[in-house]
Amino acid sequence: MDRLTIIGMGLIGTSFGLALKKARVRNIEIVGHDIEPTNSLKAQKRGALDRVERNIFSAIKGSKVIVLAIPVMAIKEIMELIGPYIEEGTIVTDTGSTKLQVINWANEILPDGINFIGGHPMAGREISGPDGADENLFSGAVYAICPSPTADKFAQKYVVDLAEAMGAKPYFVSADEHDIYVAGISHLPFMLSIGLMNTTAKNPAWREMSMLAASGYRDISRLASGDPIMHRDICLTNQEGIVYWIDEIIKQLYEFRNNIRDNPDGLELSFIQAWES
Repeated sequence: MDRLTIIGMGLIGTSFGLALKKARVRNIEIVGHDIEPTNSLKAQKRGALDRVERNIFSAIKGSKVIVLAIPVMAIKEIMELIGPYIEEGTIVTDTGSTKLQVINWANEILPDGINFIGGHPMAGREISGPDGADENLFSGAVYAICPSPTADKFAQKYVVDLAEAMGAKPYFVSADEHDIYVAGISHLPFMLSIGLMNTTAKNPAWREMSMLAASGYRDISRLASGDPIMHRDICLTNQEGIVYWIDEIIKQLYEFRNNIRDNPDGLELSFIQAWES
């Protein structure tokens, strides 16, 4: 029986276990570990785990697959901690929202003979922790896969099979392409959401304004309720991509600003272009 260890029993880690259990993947034991023991116990109570290990070294012992479902900046620390104890041939994967920095860490830290496969399920919720987990979270979602240069074909297929078992759609992409693309379609949106929230909430009239906020405001500000540590780590490990897209949106906002004042036809054209895209 293969042992799969999930380190980090938050929203993604617990959903990972629940999805595999729903898929009734055969001959696999799912072990969970979290720095906060109550998270692992909650995940087990929800049916995501076969066993909980409070000791991280016991959790990875004998594992065929180790899934790092933790904030991106914590991945380096955990690699440094467990790297010397990972058995040769083990498949290590992650679920982080940035990939190039993570793969660089894997190449620098993990011993030879370890197959690292970067992973990023394009799914999530604003509710963090095991209580927000969902067995269908990955169903129909694209699952980005970025293998390290030394990962063998068997390891890559194993991660693909896991993604497909959970109902996701595997998508191979290079780490640098992943980061610049995701910066535009995932990271920029939460930066805009946070920017909107901070801009309006700091206004002296916020108390009165908030009484008028309806579905449009809720839709755009929703992402600002995501985990602040996760957002910080994404920005710190994808600086180039996020700054590029922030610069691009600043240009667009200035164009809107100028068109609102002086060019109504240009303003309407921008709206039509967005509507048609």
